Amino acid sequence: MTLDEILAGLFPSGHDVVVGPGKLLLGTGWRVGGRAVEVIGIAEGEPLGIDGVLPLAERVLDIAAAGGNAPILVVVDTQGQRMARRDEMLGLNEYLAHLAKCLLLASRSGHATIGLNYGRAAAGAFLATGLATDVLVALPWAEPAVMDLPSMARVTKLPQEKLEALSKTTSVFAPGLDSMTKVGAIAQVWDPAKPLDVQIEAMLATIPAHDVRDALGAERGGRLLAAGIAQRVADQAGGYRRA
Repeated sequence: MTLDEILAGLFPSGHDVVVGPGKLLLGTGWRVGGRAVEVIGIAEGEPLGIDGVLPLAERVLDIAAAGGNAPILVVVDTQGQRMARRDEMLGLNEYLAHLAKCLLLASRSGHATIGLNYGRAAAGAFLATGLATDVLVALPWAEPAVMDLPSMARVTKLPQEKLEALSKTTSVFAPGLDSMTKVGAIAQVWDPAKPLDVQIEAMLATIPAHDVRDALGAERGGRLLAAGIAQRVADQAGGYRRA
């Protein structure tokens, strides 16, 4: 299923989403009844650098400033943050954090945010896009990974063989769609054989008022210590709830 087919399935009433410079996705899709869904994202596995972050963050801030409650769909297919000296020297980590905070601001301003991983999603670019939304969904061929095992071995100084063994029994060590779903990072895996517009409508109708990824991870057995965390979050009556 191509990106064009995905967008057409999500918005049978039409959309003006285009892939622009830097493989950035920007535009609007229309739901039944003419209701808008604002769309941002990155396509074709392109790495996300500072030149890509700023237009995405600007668009999110414009949506929040305009008011209303149009949802924001963040479509993700990226190999990760851009590994370039220029980006690192200019503080790419801060730019990525800025994008994540813009999405949080939009959510708190009444714009539900949904991430859709339809291709690759890795590292800091994944954290600042799909994982920064209220809920993240994926299509069955998605390849999410906060960090692959060779990179994890270099960072932790643990043998890759040991990490490979751990990944077979402990989902938090394992990249991939199954593990990300089991730990609660991905709320749903959508069925491409069913109408995508129906699936996004169902998701928009059931987005929780607070982050429930810890609870999902506990329920699915991917985060064995998450049950206590989920309960503490639920007990915090003054915690964040979307407007």
